[in-house]
Formats: sequence, C-alpha cells, structure tokens
Amino acid sequence: MDPVADLTPRQIQILKAIIDEYIATAEAVGSETLEKKYNLGVSPATIRNEMAHLTEIGMLNQPHTSAGRSPTPVAMKYYVEQLMKTKDMSVAEEVAVKDKIWNYRQEIDKLLREATKALAEKTKTLAITATNEGDLYYAGAANILEMPEFFDYQLTHELFGTLDEYGFWWHVLEQHDDPFLTLVGDDLSNGALTQCGFIYHKFKTPHVSGAIGIVGPSRMNYPSVIPVVRYMGDLIDEFASTW
Repeated sequence: MDPVADLTPRQIQILKAIIDEYIATAEAVGSETLEKKYNLGVSPATIRNEMAHLTEIGMLNQPHTSAGRSPTPVAMKYYVEQLMKTKDMSVAEEVAVKDKIWNYRQEIDKLLREATKALAEKTKTLAITATNEGDLYYAGAANILEMPEFFDYQLTHELFGTLDEYGFWWHVLEQHDDPFLTLVGDDLSNGALTQCGFIYHKFKTPHVSGAIGIVGPSRMNYPSVIPVVRYMGDLIDEFASTW
C-alpha cells in the first residue's frame, strides 16, 4: 500500500510544514512549533493527531530523545517529487558560477575539476563528478562535517569511503536513464546512505560522458540546490557543444 496515495490535503499541509522546518533546523519538529510558525488553521490537538498518523504510515520518525518528529526518506522523496517549488537562480548567480569555470571550458579534465569545486562552494555540500572513463572528482568534503547528520561517525565513514569507490557512483548512475534526477533514501543505497540525498545532471561531450552532482543529508535545501546542479550540468553541455 502506498502511504502517499491516501494523504488528505490537511496531512499534506502539515507534512510540508514539518519538512520545511526540518530542512531549516535539522531538528525534530514539535506540534507547538508548527502551531506558532505555520498558519495551519487547526488546533494543536489536531496537529498532534495528524502527526501520529503520519508516523504510523511511515512518513515521520520520532527520535527517542525528542517529542518532535522528523521526515523519513519516503517523506523527503515525496516532498521532492510533489510538494516543493524550486527557486530559480538569479542572473547574477548564474554569471558568478559561469565565471568560475569559463577559463577552463576548453579542457575537459580541468573543466570537470573546477566545475565540481564551484558546485561544492555554491551549494555548501559534497560535489561529485563521475565519468565513463573511470574518473571520480569530488570537492567540499569539509562541508559535510558542518551538518548535524554527519556527526554520526558511521554515516560519515561510509560516505567518505565511497569517494574511493568510483564503481559505487557509476553503478548508481547506470541504474537510472533520467538525465537529471534526485535520489533520496533507498533509491541511493540500502546501507547508511539511505539518510542521504544525491542530485545529479548527466552530460555528454565529444570526449567523455558522465554526471555532476551533489550529496548531502536527505534534508538538503532542494528548492535552492536543484537549480544550481541543473545549471552546472547545462554549462558543461554548453561548453562541450563548441569543441
């Protein structure tokens, strides 16, 4: 049974508010916070009842140390696919990103290296580029350590371990035909990385094909970072078209 199919408009509204708050704070969200910060138009008791239902059907978790709830990977995937609205990059932001890699547009190795670095800087996440020639570029590993989820040594150890495993990332990319995709939870991994999200954009040049993307916690600020990944992938395609 698909838990998403039977959600009522009110449950969807509450779920979206919880996810928005969780993305902003990385902390479990309580009914009091929802009542104060979000104009839901229902009583605290109703909010609590709906949160209990969303927990029962696997959309929310209740951490042992908190009375609040956090979204599950299933809920984050639903948010990405159905609820969020992306925020377009401004022209100034696009120009700033393009300027960072413009001088490297004629050399594929340098272009991918600098594009990966620029993507990590702009999104404040871990950026990864994999090519069909077996190359794996990454930048921004230190950004991961700023995020509360990665205070979990086991999760961080597993994620950093994949940076030595080109095959892991290429396998993920080969499983999906979509040129642009966001993977959350089980779509990315069946291990500890189910707590992560991966957004990528595939590219194809006369010399090499592959994908550039970012990895972060499942609560990444998708509305803001998805347009940046998409733009970076488009830039690589644009530069390659002149070779």
